[in-house]
Amino acid sequence: MIVAPMLGVGLLTAVALGPALDPDPSTLSSAQKSAAVQPLVRRATECVVQTVAADPRYRKTKDLGDLVIDALSPCMTSVRAMIGGYDYYFGDGSGSEFFMGPYLELLTKTLTKQTQDLSVH
Repeated sequence: MIVAPMLGVGLLTAVALGPALDPDPSTLSSAQKSAAVQPLVRRATECVVQTVAADPRYRKTKDLGDLVIDALSPCMTSVRAMIGGYDYYFGDGSGSEFFMGPYLELLTKTLTKQTQDLSVH
């Protein structure tokens, strides 16, 4: 099948050229930078939410801390992409700062809401 190799080449090209195709972050407003990283934040959060919701311990505990920590490993690709996006748009080190601060602080709250939404469906 030629489709799979072509898809792989297209994806590889998009990833390799991604930063080259993005505008210079120093020319963007804070709102534009935030908009640029939102898909990365959403992807990482969705991964963690789905991983936690699939964990059999989820329904048995109110303390989500251990479940979040365990969910980070299978979600590391999207978490690293989010951190890298922040570093690209907001400067080196901002991704780790965001992850260790506001992201983790709000993740449990978001996780609780979104996993409740998942259990309703």
